[in-house]
Amino acid sequence: MRELIGIVKDKISLSKLALLSKPQTLSLHVAVLRTTSHSPSTPPNDHHLATLLSLGDSSRATASIIIHSIMNRLHRTNDSYVALKCLLTIHHIIKRGPFILKDQLSVFSSAGGRNNLKLSGFRDGASATTWVLSAWVRWYARYLETLLSTSKSLGFVVCSSSYSVLEREKQQDSISSYMNSDLIRDFCSLVSLIEEICKVPDNLLVERDKLLHSVMELLANDYLSSVNEILLRLSEFRERLGLLSFNESVELASGLDRLTACKDKSLQLFSIRKPSVETLWEMIEELNNKFGFVKLQKLRRDSGSESARFGDRVLVTRDPMKFSSGRLRLNYGS
Repeated sequence: MRELIGIVKDKISLSKLALLSKPQTLSLHVAVLRTTSHSPSTPPNDHHLATLLSLGDSSRATASIIIHSIMNRLHRTNDSYVALKCLLTIHHIIKRGPFILKDQLSVFSSAGGRNNLKLSGFRDGASATTWVLSAWVRWYARYLETLLSTSKSLGFVVCSSSYSVLEREKQQDSISSYMNSDLIRDFCSLVSLIEEICKVPDNLLVERDKLLHSVMELLANDYLSSVNEILLRLSEFRERLGLLSFNESVELASGLDRLTACKDKSLQLFSIRKPSVETLWEMIEELNNKFGFVKLQKLRRDSGSESARFGDRVLVTRDPMKFSSGRLRLNYGS
């Protein structure tokens, strides 16, 4: 029954678009509607999604209309399936959309958009299933917001499929020139992304829900991309560990602790056993051990310096100490 009602709603929406939309923008709104239909548990059709991304690869005005149309549909719907499809479509735009479409997505809020991806109040109480899916909608919106902010901080889209091997090699070469503060900022931003991934709601529905399964597939790719970016920065920190200031060391250690706290959840979520994932946890353990060693060295140096200063203070008392009896002379340092 719900599926039948959804089909009727989509047909009514198409009829409204035909009557109210301008002829030059009708195809754009129709593409958004078809990609985010009411059909439950079905991810966006690949053909419809490809059409939408292709339409967005034209002018800035066209890309802007598409983004506004998706956001309006997302914020106006009370249907958890439609909301999830809107968010999944946005995720695909972030991952493999044309640059101009990604750009319009990133500037949407500053261009007068309505609170962007803030969906903390979303509730679909139509059934027990849609109530559970509402939690996914709220989390997914938060996650995409974090993904966009992390990408903005790094200067490139973390999970972008257009991030070429050549660009990655350039990134690897340039990291060695980063200031410590920039490295720590990027590292902490990536840790925040991993933390948000690990806040994904209970995934008991994933196996039998194709829509959620599609979300988790994209999420797994994002996780691996984030791990690779973190590894680049931890490798650089490994070379600089003894050169970090006290505050920088504290920030890095805090980030490592936050990342370690995500280990069990991430291993539970993703059965993938990539060498990069294993290397990440090994490197974190190595850095924590080195932190302890560097701290011990600094304590020894500080202790040595304090001893030297104390020795200097003692050495200035080399003059004989005279006692009132006049019979005893002690000369320290003899």
